[in-house]
Amino acid sequence: MEILVSVVLPLGLAFIMFSLGVGLTPADFWRVGQRPLAFGIGAVSQVLLLPVVVLALTLLFGLTGELAVGMMILAACPGGVTSNILSRLAKGDVALSVSLTAVISLLSVVTVPLILSFAMDRFMGAGAPPVNITRTAVTMFLLTVVPILVGLGLRAAFPQKMTAAEPILVRLATALFVIIIVAALAANLDLFVANLSVLGPALVSMVVILVATGYAVPRLLGRSRTEAKTISVETGVQNGTLGIAIAAIIVGDSLNAYAVPSAIYGVIMYLTILPVFFIYRRME
Repeated sequence: MEILVSVVLPLGLAFIMFSLGVGLTPADFWRVGQRPLAFGIGAVSQVLLLPVVVLALTLLFGLTGELAVGMMILAACPGGVTSNILSRLAKGDVALSVSLTAVISLLSVVTVPLILSFAMDRFMGAGAPPVNITRTAVTMFLLTVVPILVGLGLRAAFPQKMTAAEPILVRLATALFVIIIVAALAANLDLFVANLSVLGPALVSMVVILVATGYAVPRLLGRSRTEAKTISVETGVQNGTLGIAIAAIIVGDSLNAYAVPSAIYGVIMYLTILPVFFIYRRME
């Protein structure tokens, strides 16, 4: 288990973020300035709305201690490669999805330590384990920003080869995601079974509320259905692998209770959001 946490998990996360970087180009960042309103709505939904909704649900369902902190860790995670794939399947605006994922992933170096610090203070109080915010930010930078920049650089240097390799890298990243989710659940099986009755409804509610709000707000602000579908997916889909990594590497150096919400979410999210895609694919 120690090798899994200290070696396999960080390398797996770095590879997943690298695969995201390979799918990016500088144009994905420049596009932000060309569509500021759509991007702004999506960014605010992820950075502000998402943590507020998850905090409210955590309090509503009476979650405390490590599980409550784990919920907030999940709320701090961007969508990752998964949200881009799901946006494409939902016939959303893939360019907007990629732009949001890229920028929010880079911002996670700042947002994750802040939300983690707040959650520890709010739900653990004096019993919270020491969390070094600077170390957390550096770890986030090494696990997310560096792999993304490496992938982005290789895509720029070898565009044809990296474009051809991207589908393979995405499949490998998906396989790693599944392995990490299964490992986290297996390491906390008793805790998973004991808390599924509470965490399950809380996480289902989280996905439903965020997907619905992520669609409704852009539409109310006059954005197209395609943009609304994209923001809906980006708001409702989080990077569960990153949540597990933060819990294991930064908080406890093991696959602990902090990782359980992200692990359960990795399963529940697909089951909950699947009907939405059948609806979105029919919407033009």
